[in-house]
Amino acid sequence: MQPELQHLRDTLAEHAERQPQRLALWGDSERLDYQGLLTEVQARESLLRESGISVFALALENGPQALIWDLAALFAGVTCLILPPFFSPAQRAHCLHQSEPELVVAEEALTEELQACGYRLDGPFWRPQSGAGEVPMVPGTAKVTYTSGTTGTPKGVCLSAEAMLRVARELELVSRASAPQHYLAVLPLAVLLENLGIYAALLAGATVSLPSQRQLGISGASGVDWPRLLGMLMARGAQSLILVPQLLLGLVTAIERGAVPASGFRFIAVGGAKVSPPLLQRAVRVGLPVYEGYGLSECASVVCLNRPDAHRPGSVGQPLAHVQVRLAEDGEVLVQGSTLLGYLGEPGFSGDWWPTGDIGEFDSDGYLYLRGRKKHQFVTSFGRNVNPEWVEAELTQGGAIAQAFVHGERLPRNVALLWPHDPACPDELLASSVAAANLSLPDYARVASWVRLSEPFTPANGLLTANGRPRREAILARYQQLFCEPVTE
Repeated sequence: MQPELQHLRDTLAEHAERQPQRLALWGDSERLDYQGLLTEVQARESLLRESGISVFALALENGPQALIWDLAALFAGVTCLILPPFFSPAQRAHCLHQSEPELVVAEEALTEELQACGYRLDGPFWRPQSGAGEVPMVPGTAKVTYTSGTTGTPKGVCLSAEAMLRVARELELVSRASAPQHYLAVLPLAVLLENLGIYAALLAGATVSLPSQRQLGISGASGVDWPRLLGMLMARGAQSLILVPQLLLGLVTAIERGAVPASGFRFIAVGGAKVSPPLLQRAVRVGLPVYEGYGLSECASVVCLNRPDAHRPGSVGQPLAHVQVRLAEDGEVLVQGSTLLGYLGEPGFSGDWWPTGDIGEFDSDGYLYLRGRKKHQFVTSFGRNVNPEWVEAELTQGGAIAQAFVHGERLPRNVALLWPHDPACPDELLASSVAAANLSLPDYARVASWVRLSEPFTPANGLLTANGRPRREAILARYQQLFCEPVTE
């Protein structure tokens, strides 16, 4: 067994022996102490081993049962795929067809999707009706985590247990000085960052609150019932969280308004997208211990992180001990250590340094500052990666919209600039075209608001290249205010 995997197993066994009655998992209503957690994981591990399968998929709401199955697959040496609830049905179908799991544990609400993908219910499991084919899995893959889908087809990132658990151990080490005893999982388990945050909390012997997304008031990729979420944070007495920027904004705003206190929180990591400096300053003013970090699925999530004893606002922190980070000649951030084994269905990764696609620079003390992305892809404030060209293609294929420009960097909702084929067409036709395009997109890629342009993009006005491609930087510069305050919904 790999060293980090053995360390997690030994640590859970030690917690079960030394603090058997300490609350380990707290779901909507289910509670398990550390002894109960170990017993449940061992039972599921035996079941998976006896089944003889190699690939296992989870499509459960956040909760103790989802985590128990996840840990059991990890210890059984079975590749685990957690289907993202914020994906569209077509994207989930792609994940299943590509990975071909031999067993699936899923919510009842996914019955029609699974049947459409050729699965039948057999007791607690869904099984493929025709038998699973030969999956081109990269050897050593413990988990396949799918990217948010910068285009319509998300990519499966294959990670080893060693890579993931080394990151989890580093997260536990950097938060140890704050000694959080109660971690609350806010993000879906399908988000690798959340998955590893839970592992880190278990390594620390803390209580992990794992309520369902419904109980938290979170729906899809960006829907939040704030009174419900804030009420849960207070009711559970959460001391540690991992948040994306938009959730941090909501928490800071609530504290500023006196709706909830800042006291009680000991360590809040924020990642998934760039955090605005003003928001971090507001967090400091209200007394929140917020630490920005940086990572990507291809590097088993967290690469850099600010921490209590090494904190520089505006940076994403110094690299953690398990990785090396350097810059290419053009400033691209390159990472070595805990990198992916490869993408599912593609040749394995055999290089030393992973090119992140992000541009950065280091200060004299080794803190990394991000300066933008090499490609056009943007990251929403909820941490979802979106390729705007994908969304723009959906908008323009309906016949009414001639030109579309989509932007959502650090925004809670995506905004589009539109120019119609017929300048005299009514706004209602544009609105119906946007609505039709949104039906084919997952919610994090949909256009929430749009602005009708007063003129098209052309080479003459400097907003289009000679071969018809939008000049993105020029468009962003000219229409910057519209992306701050979209006017049509």
